[in-house]
Amino acid sequence: MGLFDLISNDIGIDLGTANTLVFVRGEGIVLNEPSVVAIEVQTKKVLAIGKAAKEMVGRTPGEMAVIRPMKDGVIADFEITERLLSDFIKRVVKHRYLMKPRIVISVPSGITEVEKRAVRDSAENAGAREVFLIQEPMAAAIGVGLQVEQPSGNMIIDIGGGTSEIAVIALNGIVNNTSIRIAGDEMDEAIMLYLKKNFNLLIGERTAEDIKIKIGSAFELEKEESMEIKGRDLVNGVPKTMKVSSVQIREALKEPVEAIIEAVKQALERTPPELAADILDKGIIMTGGGALLKGLDKRLREEANLPVNVADDPLTCVVRGTGKVLEDMNHYSKVLIKSKRD
Repeated sequence: MGLFDLISNDIGIDLGTANTLVFVRGEGIVLNEPSVVAIEVQTKKVLAIGKAAKEMVGRTPGEMAVIRPMKDGVIADFEITERLLSDFIKRVVKHRYLMKPRIVISVPSGITEVEKRAVRDSAENAGAREVFLIQEPMAAAIGVGLQVEQPSGNMIIDIGGGTSEIAVIALNGIVNNTSIRIAGDEMDEAIMLYLKKNFNLLIGERTAEDIKIKIGSAFELEKEESMEIKGRDLVNGVPKTMKVSSVQIREALKEPVEAIIEAVKQALERTPPELAADILDKGIIMTGGGALLKGLDKRLREEANLPVNVADDPLTCVVRGTGKVLEDMNHYSKVLIKSKRD
């Protein structure tokens, strides 16, 4: 294998709705950027990709547009996704390698055949020699260090930007999965809607995300917090500053949080009894950015009556999983989604 390693460098990609992370074999996680592209509307010329493009969200003049090509964890804008991928791949693949990289990409478990093909084609057009797909909850489980090949069951909840995936994993496969398109983005939208409805205050996506990260919660906090936010007053159209509290934001997040809890309960109801017993012993593991919402683990623990643990560094579990798969392709061949070439 030695020579082969010298001529190719393989990469793992967590192509997320909110962020894309890239893992290079032998180097670790080398890139973590927002999945955002800024283009010129008329010419479709790409102006910025990643962090630089995210800075422009909500601030662009009419002739520019900031696009998030991934919607609900899947490709909504094929062309732009390709540009995004090829830019990120170029950034991490050094030209000293003679062969194009093999790429392992994580995809939501509820993805359709058409969507799979879109991801695969994007990666091939962006410069991959071979493309392997792996389901996000499976990648997250491997990234956390679970023994996915064992017969005993593990339950993983991966809450990203576009999708929340709840999966029970055993014997290298997903025994049952629930994939709902309610996750971080819906939480941001819920905050925007709440402030608009209750306070006639219009805020942008970035402000909403900021509020969610700083004072958002799913369970009563020991010490409730508040923060000052700026937006536009809908009544008289002028900029306005107001204070919001974590209690209000918890109220705002009520619906998306309850939808996620409901999905977890449904997943538990569909779990075979033997595996349900395993989960009772081991508990549920939470990964993804949504796992960082304060008190969500506590809330789930209370509602499901099961131990719930948040993984270390939940944001990178999926990409670390793709990296582990790359490092031992033979061992993990069973967990990859076989590609249909037509």
